[in-house]
Amino acid sequence: MSDITGKSSLKDVALIVCSHLREDGIDAVLTGGAVVSIYTENAYESFDLDFISHTPVSRISESLAKIGFKKTKGRYYVHPQTDFYVEFPSPPVAVGNTPLVHFNEIETESGFLKLLTPTQCVMDRLAAYYYWDDKQSLEQAILVAKSHEISTKEIEEWSEAEGMLEKYGLFKGQCNK
Repeated sequence: MSDITGKSSLKDVALIVCSHLREDGIDAVLTGGAVVSIYTENAYESFDLDFISHTPVSRISESLAKIGFKKTKGRYYVHPQTDFYVEFPSPPVAVGNTPLVHFNEIETESGFLKLLTPTQCVMDRLAAYYYWDDKQSLEQAILVAKSHEISTKEIEEWSEAEGMLEKYGLFKGQCNK
């Protein structure tokens, strides 16, 4: 596992953080905009890495301190060598009202990363659009959908369960352009 430097990409930082947490016995899943950045190769750029873990914050803080992260306000962690920061939103990992249990895993020379699948990433972004009318999240969902194979059936069924078929129709129409 390499060190975080000023040249580390968001994906590099995510791999290093997740690998280190894993070595310390901490299970964490990357969610949010950072997953969009990874799946779109920075067509959308995020500066925060949202990991969700059931591990107590005190253990997470101890683990991240070993690789140079310092806890700031709330759930935020910063590192002196990078502008990317790490956050730990409250569990569980869910999209809308649906808890998630199966995830994607990436393993490279730089480390290991557990993250939402492309389909779950689209659903995560659509949830922000559905419930907060966040148009930027809709754009992010479209970017991921156009660059990765996703299960439109799963997304449509989830959208129906969330009572959001009308907004799903807008997403589907934008993806088919």
